[in-house]
Amino acid sequence: MREIVHMVHTSLDGCVEGPAGEFDWPVMGPELSGYSQELAGRYGEFAYGRKVWDMMSAFWPTAETTSDHPHDIAFAPVWRSTPKIVFSRTLEKADWNTRVVGGALPEVVTSLKAEPGKDVLLMGGAELAAELTAHGLIDEYQVFVHPVILGGTKRPFAEGTARLGLELAESRTFDGRVVLLRLRRA
Repeated sequence: MREIVHMVHTSLDGCVEGPAGEFDWPVMGPELSGYSQELAGRYGEFAYGRKVWDMMSAFWPTAETTSDHPHDIAFAPVWRSTPKIVFSRTLEKADWNTRVVGGALPEVVTSLKAEPGKDVLLMGGAELAAELTAHGLIDEYQVFVHPVILGGTKRPFAEGTARLGLELAESRTFDGRVVLLRLRRA
């Protein structure tokens, strides 16, 4: 049975974006970038909700021509070649080696986890991660805490999410500034 691993960047105050939707604050230093590359190589598919998909698909296909950051240049070909899943009730098709899945989330994800292959890396987002968490469908959380306070309102776990016991599997610091909390369902 494949696992779903949720990877998310948050601010110190637990936000995934600034008050106006900004996502310009995560700093990808060399250590964090290297770990991100290593992490991406472990998974058979990347998964996104619709909003994160829109952001990712607008940037990664041409990242080498719009960015000179070493992380972006190294990750863009990995992003393009890795199979992707978008969970959406409205999107009908997507490019870049991507399949769109809709329907009742518990059944769709249970079926996805039963497929052969490597685990699935769910990147970012809030609504999809909260819904999958509520249904007990995420096996591991990799939360990258950045040293910034954003004052936003969007968090990776929606208000009202039921209590969930987790076990700390690993904690680690990257580039002397970003802390990884790797947690597994208890």
